[in-house]
Amino acid sequence: MLCTMSAAAVAVWFGTVVTILSRSHADRNVYPSAGVLFVHVLEREYFKGEFPPYPKSGDASNDPITFNTNLMGYPDRPGWLRYIQRTPHSDGVLYGSPTADHVGKATVIEITAYNRRTFETARHNLVINIMATEEFPLPYQAEFYIKNMNVEEMLASEVLGDFLGAVKNVWQPERLNAINITSALDRGGRVPLPINNLKEGVYVMVGADVPFSSCLREVESPHNQLRCSQEMEPVISCDKKFRAQFHIDWCKISLVDINKVVPVYITRPDPGTGILPEYGEYNPPSESLKARDYFSDFLVTLAVPSAVALVLFFILGYTMCCRREGVIQLVHHSSIQKSSKELRSMSKNREISWPLSTLPVFNPVSGEVVPPIHPDNYETTSMPLMQTQTNLQNQITIPQQRPTGDNYVMSTFRRLEVNGIPEERKVAEALNL
Repeated sequence: MLCTMSAAAVAVWFGTVVTILSRSHADRNVYPSAGVLFVHVLEREYFKGEFPPYPKSGDASNDPITFNTNLMGYPDRPGWLRYIQRTPHSDGVLYGSPTADHVGKATVIEITAYNRRTFETARHNLVINIMATEEFPLPYQAEFYIKNMNVEEMLASEVLGDFLGAVKNVWQPERLNAINITSALDRGGRVPLPINNLKEGVYVMVGADVPFSSCLREVESPHNQLRCSQEMEPVISCDKKFRAQFHIDWCKISLVDINKVVPVYITRPDPGTGILPEYGEYNPPSESLKARDYFSDFLVTLAVPSAVALVLFFILGYTMCCRREGVIQLVHHSSIQKSSKELRSMSKNREISWPLSTLPVFNPVSGEVVPPIHPDNYETTSMPLMQTQTNLQNQITIPQQRPTGDNYVMSTFRRLEVNGIPEERKVAEALNL
């Protein structure tokens, strides 16, 4: 097939292949300044040409593409560099603020693009060469909290330019730079509800070379501080210059003059004897170390507690079986146990006598027999062995006719109680009338 192609066609085909390979493996260099916000957009259109054409029908221009970024040789990015991509159909953004510690050090970021439809990947290296600036750091820094913006919206060059223009009109500095942008979620903010087009919020820090304007210092007045403590919006005269596009929470504004900030130096403690030097190498122990025998330690660990337990056992046995006090205690315990068993056996075999209330009662006046108070099927299992008299205050005297003559004999009955049930018993016969 290649032989039938013309020389021009072969040249075009070869040039296309070389171009694709060079775009896949070439390094891209950027030169941000220390102390100034760095923003790099990972455009989906840039990586689409590096994926082979999809053989099936479909809109290749709308393939979902995600990005993975990391420092070369490491699993994550540098601490000052952040990355965000809202959806697979939007561009990714690398942003952050490098410090003076990174000046002169080339930072190579590996960018891997994933086509979520074809599962193809493409890799690209981004070389960040951080440059030093004479105006770093700017002495006056102000941080604004914008409530109606997400971080990826604020990172757009047009939106960020409009915000810096509004700040410049209020502050009137000669040099003004955006220092850093941070999402409110990274400051402990909550994810907003997906209603009413709510935004996450974003913190924007800017720096200038002149002191803060009177408008920015209005938030420090006692009146506005009181309104902020009552969760009310302060009265700021220059708020109307931002209100058209940016809703600023003036209670969260931060004004810092780094000339008045006292630096804090944290000294590292001297390393102890067991800490290796900072750039030292670990030297493992040599293989010529003698093996330690732990058999004697094992015997000592078991023998000592066993001997102590055995001595205590013999002392207790001698005290309980050979000493008089111990024998007396054993006999006493045995007698108590025998008595308990005897009482249990007696309680099982005892027969409860029928209470007198269950027997017929003879009326001495009428001569008739009164049926018992309790029927035959009365439950007597709860009847105690000894029946006590608890109520003797009531006595009933019934006259009784004698067999001869008209004289009567008075019979005295006492009202008794057995198990809370009243009983009448004849206790005496006396007094011949």
